[in-house]
Amino acid sequence: MKLQYRFSLFVIIVPLIFAACNRAEAQPTRTELVLGTACSVTLYDQGAPRVYRNIFRRIEEIEKRMSVNLPGTDIARINAAAGRSSVQVQSDVFLVIERALHFAELSGGAFDPTVGPLVSLWGIGGDYQRVPSQAEIDDVLPLVNWRDVQLDRGECSVFLKRSGMALDLGAIAKGYAADEAAAIIADNGIKPAIIDFGGNILAVGRKKNKSLWSVGVQNPNEGRGAYAGILHITGQSVVTSGVYERFFEKDGERYHHIFSPSTGRPADNGLLSVTIIAPVSMNADALSTAVFVMGYEKGRALIDSLPETEAVFIFKDLSVRKTAGADFTLTDESFRFEY
Repeated sequence: MKLQYRFSLFVIIVPLIFAACNRAEAQPTRTELVLGTACSVTLYDQGAPRVYRNIFRRIEEIEKRMSVNLPGTDIARINAAAGRSSVQVQSDVFLVIERALHFAELSGGAFDPTVGPLVSLWGIGGDYQRVPSQAEIDDVLPLVNWRDVQLDRGECSVFLKRSGMALDLGAIAKGYAADEAAAIIADNGIKPAIIDFGGNILAVGRKKNKSLWSVGVQNPNEGRGAYAGILHITGQSVVTSGVYERFFEKDGERYHHIFSPSTGRPADNGLLSVTIIAPVSMNADALSTAVFVMGYEKGRALIDSLPETEAVFIFKDLSVRKTAGADFTLTDESFRFEY
């Protein structure tokens, strides 16, 4: 399996937990390479090896069912049968696809799980990344249409109506995996805990001293670990989509991995990153991509319509806007709030 794996091609997440929680009392963090990234879980006080094993066994199971790269996964089988036949899938795969279509409808198609042909065409993050011609883009755009995904709940089956279509759950599956890890943690009565799946952060409970968790949001113009500001959360997930981690440059222009399904090109709307804060990591994962593609005005309106959901927007001109409930403080003087 390639490290640059398509679970992470569509959505790039960069916030990192720090100042976490009485480190002296934490059990050792368990980190494994799965879902194409380094996935870490820290179980404070009660980090039993059995619980860690159960968490990572479940994450590996999700990867083996939902990867677009591994042979024989449910997603690979669906894509191979596109235009020919429906494919029965595991119930969790069906659930994630169903939720992906929900966010596609909610965002007016800005989020689209059938973006696979575009991901393959551009190859960003892979060995053959390139700028395709407009004719090539025009050829694959008819294959990117979430409305052409047919679900049969009774049969637990999925059918892609057009030959050449391809699902890619990279913008939602890692969030689902984080939620599944949190469910296992809750079933074992463990609080607090931190889940960090390649930057998809999910905080379980509060710190032992009852204070909030601090999450650094990446400065889009600097290397990893340089923060624009700090979010304070409890029992929430933080997911960011940005232009700065997976990209390539050609003739002085940067091409990033977050595609607009309507144009077939990297979304370009003045944003450098969008950070979503929500109780469910799967929702935050999908929304970070959707809102980035939608742009500030439409994306902000969507976030404002959703309960318990907040956002932080960082723009190319280094201005920052946030929703009213986002507990976010700027720490880099290069940025400024606009209201």
